[in-house]
Amino acid sequence: MRFTPRLVAAVSGLALALGGAVAVAPAAQAATPQNCFYYVLEKHPSAKPEVVQRACITGAKGTQEAHRICYRDLRRDYVPAQVAYEGCRRAAQE
Repeated sequence: MRFTPRLVAAVSGLALALGGAVAVAPAAQAATPQNCFYYVLEKHPSAKPEVVQRACITGAKGTQEAHRICYRDLRRDYVPAQVAYEGCRRAAQE
């Protein structure tokens, strides 16, 4: 019976540690306008950063219309279609 308080404390500590890790993990992998920005510029370095930034911020709104506008703006800057689509998708993910 002496081990019960220690066991409860150990299990509680483990649960808190894992709960914190689970709570932090999605945030660490979440896509953002910044993720979109770096992805597009990495794949298409000749894109204008100000155009990419504006498009990614628009795409981050997450609506279908925002994705279309993001994609259109990137394509107008001659970003390849697949890169533009993926960048806008990354901007909208949560």
